Amino acid sequence: MMKFIDIGANLTDPMYQGVYNGSSKHEPDLSHVLQRSWAGGLDKIIVTVGTLSDCEPTFEILKNDERLFATVGCHPTRCGEFVPDPEAYFASLCGQIEAHRDKVVAIGECGLDYERLHFCEKDVQRKYFEKQLELAARYELPLFLHCRSAHEDFAEILERNLDKLPKRGVVHTFDGTLEAAQALIANGFYIGLNGCSLKTEENLSVAAQIPDDRIMVETDSPWCEIRPSHAGSKHIKSKYPTVKKKEKWEPGSLIAGRCEPVMISQVLEVLAGIKGKPTVELADQYYRNTLQMFFPKEAAGWCERLKR
Repeated sequence: MMKFIDIGANLTDPMYQGVYNGSSKHEPDLSHVLQRSWAGGLDKIIVTVGTLSDCEPTFEILKNDERLFATVGCHPTRCGEFVPDPEAYFASLCGQIEAHRDKVVAIGECGLDYERLHFCEKDVQRKYFEKQLELAARYELPLFLHCRSAHEDFAEILERNLDKLPKRGVVHTFDGTLEAAQALIANGFYIGLNGCSLKTEENLSVAAQIPDDRIMVETDSPWCEIRPSHAGSKHIKSKYPTVKKKEKWEPGSLIAGRCEPVMISQVLEVLAGIKGKPTVELADQYYRNTLQMFFPKEAAGWCERLKR
């Protein structure tokens, strides 16, 4: 069986507690979601933290499973949380990293988002994105990055701070231009791809040209499923039992419109389709890429085993 690492899953989202838009539709089913993930080839899942308040529920989920890991950071749309007391907020992020050092594999989700400025204005985003780069330097961790309609400012901040970022990082849910991807890769960053990265024919054209040794795969669950209307859907081969209505939930079925980590196989199938390469070959490459960045000690052992 192919092995996967989902580099970005929002497992603390209320949907996995059966709550949608504040309304309870079914019993909590995260345990079933994870069971499907492991059965479907997931070797590890990195849970995305987007704000300080995400930390406690995230580490509660992680404490009982050695296959689960996390990022720690503040999403650009939540950077206003720094403003009342920046040093205290930063210190609290440090405290979470230090308390869970064996589980934290990246700083983030951090970056810039100019599509949702109603949540946080540009100047605040830029200031506290750059502030979080200090976490990457202090703890020698890679970055889990977010960029929406902000490539110029995003790239400028990263380039100005490259000396602080020896581990670089990955730009997740990448849906930018080939030129943007190439500039990031030239500076040592990886590109994270999921269903939202593969919506249009233009997206597919860009993804097809990104070197395989710079790609990681993710789901961004419960978001970013590959829908039938998406350009990449024609390459999907994996199908899962799905119920259309949340109220009709069953333990063994996925829910239409809610993505799960097990659906990472579909991301791989789209990439194999547009690149004209075997899924097994790409799965091995992307797994190796992810180990090298987030689990370097394990990567060394895995590569040694391959040589035997």
